[in-house]
Amino acid sequence: MKSKIFTFCIIALFISSGSFASRILIPMDEKSQNNHLKAYGIAYAALADSIQVDWLLNYRGGSYAMKFSSEIVELCDSRHVSYSIISNTSYNKIRKQIERSNFDGAVVSLKKAPKIAVYTPGDLKQWDDAVTLALDYAEVPYDKIYVDEVLDGSLDKYDWIHLHHEDFTGQFGKFWAAFKAAKWYRTMTENSETLASRHGYKNVAAMQLAVAKKIREFVVRGGNLFAMCSATETFDIALAAEGVDICPAEFDGTPVDSDANTNLNFDNCLAFKDFAVSINPYNYQHSDIDASHGGVASPIEGYFHLYPFPAKSNLVSSMLCQNHTTTIKGFMGQTTSFRKEVIKPGTIIMGAAIARVQRDIFSADTDITSRVGKYIHGECGKGTWTFYGGHDPEDYQHLIENPATDLSKFPHSPGYRLILNNILYPAAQRDPVPTIVISGDSTKSFSLKQDNLNSGNSAVTTTKIQVYPNPASKEIMIAILPSDDNNVASKETKINHVTIMSIDGKVCYSKDFDTDKAQIDVRDYIPGTYLILVNGVYSGNVIKN
Repeated sequence: MKSKIFTFCIIALFISSGSFASRILIPMDEKSQNNHLKAYGIAYAALADSIQVDWLLNYRGGSYAMKFSSEIVELCDSRHVSYSIISNTSYNKIRKQIERSNFDGAVVSLKKAPKIAVYTPGDLKQWDDAVTLALDYAEVPYDKIYVDEVLDGSLDKYDWIHLHHEDFTGQFGKFWAAFKAAKWYRTMTENSETLASRHGYKNVAAMQLAVAKKIREFVVRGGNLFAMCSATETFDIALAAEGVDICPAEFDGTPVDSDANTNLNFDNCLAFKDFAVSINPYNYQHSDIDASHGGVASPIEGYFHLYPFPAKSNLVSSMLCQNHTTTIKGFMGQTTSFRKEVIKPGTIIMGAAIARVQRDIFSADTDITSRVGKYIHGECGKGTWTFYGGHDPEDYQHLIENPATDLSKFPHSPGYRLILNNILYPAAQRDPVPTIVISGDSTKSFSLKQDNLNSGNSAVTTTKIQVYPNPASKEIMIAILPSDDNNVASKETKINHVTIMSIDGKVCYSKDFDTDKAQIDVRDYIPGTYLILVNGVYSGNVIKN
């Protein structure tokens, strides 16, 4: 007995010392982790217990590290999550490896468990939602909210909101043609109409527009929006169609505006532009945003691919793409993927595929092969949004009333990992970084807040950078502007060096300067998004037309 007590004391002594077991490392590479999805729940539980979590971007699949806690160790054991206990010395060696200039990684400090909301009509379960499945399986807590909570301002209590099946155009998912006699469809439409009437709206479309505008305001104020399936395109469609009737009489009792498509306002949208909506009640597709053929034939023939974002210069995209593989199985939804032509400039395409796409979804025109977006991200005001096409990453074509996916069969799902990356992303500590000023010419400009995650290895500055024109076709001008904040002095007065990188981290341009303005020729650049670093600090994106 005395021997056992002595042994326990020795172990406890080592654990408390700085040279032995003082860190928990949760690996996220393919071979070392027993359950990738539940590992996210461990990280969330640590944050909820006020334990800081370091997210080791691009290190062993995006691993996690935290101070030793016996409670976290017990939780890992009970949930069958792989981990190792390492000394501070060993952990510092890992950090130094990640922070080396020749290692494309970063250490991001996660400070506080995000408050999560899922937009869903209470206990009414139309069919399964991949995000709630992921949250439940990973044992991450969340609240269900719906119209009442959004309209009364309760959304401001949350850091992150998910949208999935909701049709923000007021057309009830365009299920009328196939399911108008189904009991679940009648119940859904009756409940929605009652809710709209109770809130004083003339129809469901008007109520859903009000909800979409509230959610957009939430993002502008600093919230984070994550949408999948039909919510991705119907959210933007509803915003673009403000003041325009795009609902056939079968849905709202009034005829469609004859010039509906010419009156859409794409400035209201987060992600999409120049799209056309379908005003045919028998057409299951909402618009030509979706690259699929009416939701029947698959546009994702096998797989889609993640871009390997450079963590040191594009922290947010790197966080959202952490995975043990860059090749992910394709899967369908009412909205499966997004045509490149209708994605707004400045949107980051984080995952893409080669797909068979109709030239015109409203006709029988010939199919073409095109690259389409599957997983995209952007900023709006102080907040961010992420759209993930498709319905269920482990069910290729999940049909209405199909049984829910059993995630215990898919504990390593890379498709589900993308969902869970998004719920941890808002926990990252934020610090001031440069503001890039986007302008169409040198006389008009406005500030656009760029991602400001503290990685522990990037400089903090208050310099304001102007880039114009943006988008650009021939050349860009980069200038350092004096601060317009009387309390903050600009830390940089001259441009000493400019680096331009492609979105996958390849250096396209690198040159020394000694001036307050730099003119750069971009005519030979391939159209797309490029990252700008001024004096070694990430300063925003520029779009090449």
